[in-house]
Amino acid sequence: MRQFLTVDDIGDVDSALTEARILKRNPHGFSYLGKNKTMILLFFNSSLRTRLSTQKAARNLGMEVIVLDVNKDSWKLESEYGVIMDGDKPEHLREAIPVIGSYCDIIGIRSFASLTDKEADYTEELINQFIEFSGVPIVSLESATRHPLQAFADLFTIEEYKRKSKPKVVLTWAPHPRALPQAVANSFVEWMKVSDVDLVVTHPEGYELDPSLMEGVKVEHDQKKAFENADFIYAKNWSSFTHYGQILSKDRSWTVDEEKMALTNEAYFMHCLPVRRNMVVSDGVIDSSRSIVIPEAANRVVSAQVVLKRMLEKL
Repeated sequence: MRQFLTVDDIGDVDSALTEARILKRNPHGFSYLGKNKTMILLFFNSSLRTRLSTQKAARNLGMEVIVLDVNKDSWKLESEYGVIMDGDKPEHLREAIPVIGSYCDIIGIRSFASLTDKEADYTEELINQFIEFSGVPIVSLESATRHPLQAFADLFTIEEYKRKSKPKVVLTWAPHPRALPQAVANSFVEWMKVSDVDLVVTHPEGYELDPSLMEGVKVEHDQKKAFENADFIYAKNWSSFTHYGQILSKDRSWTVDEEKMALTNEAYFMHCLPVRRNMVVSDGVIDSSRSIVIPEAANRVVSAQVVLKRMLEKL
């Protein structure tokens, strides 16, 4: 595996889930693979779970890990080609990327969407430059349009907690005070589509996701109807795709609360975190025994370790 950006890069999902179970039971069983190998984690945006879980996964495999907060710890980096560099960015990615690649064996990159230029975001200009110029395998730690490590962990968590072979999984939009990218929702849909689940996406009008990702997915604009008999509720905000990056609604009636969860089949509640309590989800729901947000977050180590193990095996 030379890159990990989407579900397509993982290959057979059932095989990946089997490998995840093995690594969760025996996280240090393959530590020899990373001996004398280095991973650099580059963060263009803030992180808690992704940063810590990926470091943990790499170290479980015996790797050395270097973490760089690009906005604080290095020169500001120019990404546009052909620009006259007379501003506040003294270094270009075309030099920085191969230099970084020369210092490590695998690079992980986290860079959010701008939410101002849909074409630029959805062509993934930044992460594709790293693929082109680094010379080493690239792991997406969340890009402009995808968060595959999160979605892999989400699927693994559903596999651990499901009570029937084909559970009903509902991805619900939730209100938020800020405009957020579609990355988590996009990846969740992609991974659920290749899994044996009954996926329903519910959101207000105007919050449709990328049509190319939603082919074959059931959409229900009545949130309460969508929740009926659900086995898993996954809450997440995303800003408008059609009116790119805009907040069209902060309607608190979409907050996941106890009344809505009572419509489900005693569903488990999931969220990628961080979460805005009493806006995205009520205290009563996230603090309940049906909330699995902490085990879900813990599985971020497992998903990252599967990906890194496969990359190391190919080096």
